Order: sequence, then structure tokens, then C-alpha cells
Amino acid sequence: MNRQPYQTPPRWWEPMMTPWIVKLWRPFINRELRRGQKITNIEVQGIEHPQQALRDGCGVMVTPNHSFHYDSYVMIETAHRVGQPFHFLSAWQVFAMSKPYEQRVLQWHGCFSINREAADLKAFKQSVDIVANSPQPLVVFPEGDIYHSNDHVTPFRDGAAAIAMSAAKKADRKVVCIPAALKCFYVKDPSDDLTKVMTRLEERMNWKPRTGKPLAERILAYADGLLALKEIEYIGKQQNGSIPERIQNLANHVLSKHEQTYEVKSNGAIVPERVKEVRRAVIKLLEQEKITEEARRPLVDAMEDMFFVVQLYSYPGNYLHENPPLERIAETLDKFEEDVLGQAFPGIRGERRAIVRFGPPIEIPKERGARDAVQQLTDQLEKSVQGLLDGINRERGGKF
Repeated sequence: MNRQPYQTPPRWWEPMMTPWIVKLWRPFINRELRRGQKITNIEVQGIEHPQQALRDGCGVMVTPNHSFHYDSYVMIETAHRVGQPFHFLSAWQVFAMSKPYEQRVLQWHGCFSINREAADLKAFKQSVDIVANSPQPLVVFPEGDIYHSNDHVTPFRDGAAAIAMSAAKKADRKVVCIPAALKCFYVKDPSDDLTKVMTRLEERMNWKPRTGKPLAERILAYADGLLALKEIEYIGKQQNGSIPERIQNLANHVLSKHEQTYEVKSNGAIVPERVKEVRRAVIKLLEQEKITEEARRPLVDAMEDMFFVVQLYSYPGNYLHENPPLERIAETLDKFEEDVLGQAFPGIRGERRAIVRFGPPIEIPKERGARDAVQQLTDQLEKSVQGLLDGINRERGGKF
């Protein structure tokens, strides 16, 4: 996981969609994909779905999985092929960590900011207005973060569904959500480079490199050891059970402690939503005018614990079982590079190709109907994207 600042945003960045500038920047975006990310080929499948929806005059929201770093660049190129630029709902940290001219370029590309740790009504209203009235689609990544486990989408957060249903109620036109799956593949087998990363990780833990063992076996042993260290740090002893059970129990242990301390109710929410509520409470205390250093220290520790919980959440625990394909091995090592070796971005191990697959549009009714309609739509979008990913994987058959 990438570290980001968590606080009240210094400002809101509004969209300044400028289609002619988007066209002008196309060569620069694609050059970064080729040179920086080594993505030399992008295949767009199911492009007729967004194109037909736009010809029909629909308000369109696209809901892809958050597949890899720079997947938004892939979606920008995809938009050129669709024939209409896309708006993007982006975490405010993306803007805050960019230079002023980069912020403006983002805005010209239709990006605008959202504070995910609060009820950001400005971002919500802007999103609803785009879907209800704009000729350009809106892209929302319902997973929220990049988890590097892209054969299995992580549970979708319900913001995208809430935006779509609010837009449908207000719009004078049909509103549709179009699920999309993004996958990135190495063109050639990167096993040699992956083995070098694994050796660095083992040496970092003062382990003798387990050369000669299958790479997946080495990763699982390393993950077990790393998890045991964190269990001892937070619980005082190593837990029993499978790795997925231990991950879930440790995350719940850390979260429950802070939920009790800051009087936050979990209400059965998924981990990212529970983390958001704790962060919101902690940020409020951190931003008090006359906070002492003594009072500040445990709050900073709580924020660090929340980052750790999200790191835990990003590891399904069973991702490498049952003869995993090399892409899963690469994604897991990408996460270790960020989380253990402290790299801002994982290494690129050679030439890659990306696939974007659009699914059939899901029409959004004007009235919500069932009380849990937002959750039902969220589940439908999640299952649709997962189905698209499964289809891509079946058709590839593990080939490079």
C-alpha cells in the first residue's frame, strides 16, 4: 500500500474538462505508459457497450476494478477509443501530492477530488451532476484503493452505487453503470526478476535465501513469518488457524481496540469503512487547535495502526494456493516491495500488455425500491466485474 496524508484536505479540486487538451496530451500519456510502465499494448474489448450507451444519450458511469498503478492512464487511452473523454473521481491525496501544473493537467482531464474519510458532499454532488447531465462518462473505482490482488476484486464500497442512483432520480435521461475489468500481463516470463525480489525480502528478514524452493512456497513461508511477527507485536503471541483466518483476526483485533477507544461503531461494515470511521474520529482530534505533543502521540500511532489494517486487508491470504499463475505471484511480490521494502511503486519486470473489458450496461431505475437498493447495486457491480475478470483469465489460460 502507498502511504498518503490523512487530514482535512486543504481545498477541493474541481473538474475542468477540456476535450481538446485531452486530445493534445494523448501522446504524452501513452509515452509514459510505454516508457515508464512498459505497457506497450492495450486491448479494449466490449467497446460497443459504452459507445452505444453514449449514442443513446445515456448518462454513463464506468466502474472498473482498481487494477494497478497507472490504470487511470489506460482508461484515458480507452476513452479516446470510445470517442468521448472520461471524468475521474480521484482521492484528494492524488492532487495534494502533485505539483501545481500536474494538478491542472488532472483537472483538464476531468479529474476532481474526493475526501474519502468524510461525507464529501461537494464531490458527491459533482459526481451526480456529471452522470445526470454531462456528455462524458464518469469513472469511479469502487474498490477505493489498489490492492494488487486483481484476480479477486475486493469488496466494492457503496459510493459508486449511491451516486448512480441519485443521478438516475434527478436525470431527464436514462442512466447506466457499465462494469469494466482491467488486467495487466507480462509479455515474457518475469520469474528471474521475481526470484531476485524474493531473495531481497528473505535477506531483509535475516533469513537464508531458500533457493531451490518453488517461488510460491517461498512467498507463503515468508508471509507466515511476517504475519507471526506482527501478531507478536499486536497480540503478544502467534495465532492458530489458517493464514486468512489469522489475517482477519489480527485486523479485527487492531480495529476493535481503536473503535472502543474513539467510540466508533462498526455496524458490520467492511474493513475499509471501519478504518474510515476511525480515521475520521482521529483526524478530528489531531486538528484541535491546542493539542499537546503528549496527546498527539497516541493519535499518530492510531493512524499508523489504521494504515497497517488496510495493508492486512489487501492480502486475501489464499491468493497463492492451488498452483497460482505467475501473475498472482508477481502481484504479491509487488505488494511486498511496497509494504516491506518501502518502495513507492513496485518494479516493472519487463514489457506488459493491458486488457480492458466492458460488460453490458446496467440500467439504473429512477426509484430505489428496496431499502437496501444501494447495497444490491453495489453487489451486482462487484459480481459483474469479477465475472469479466474470470472470463479474461479463462480465455488466456495462463499464457504470456
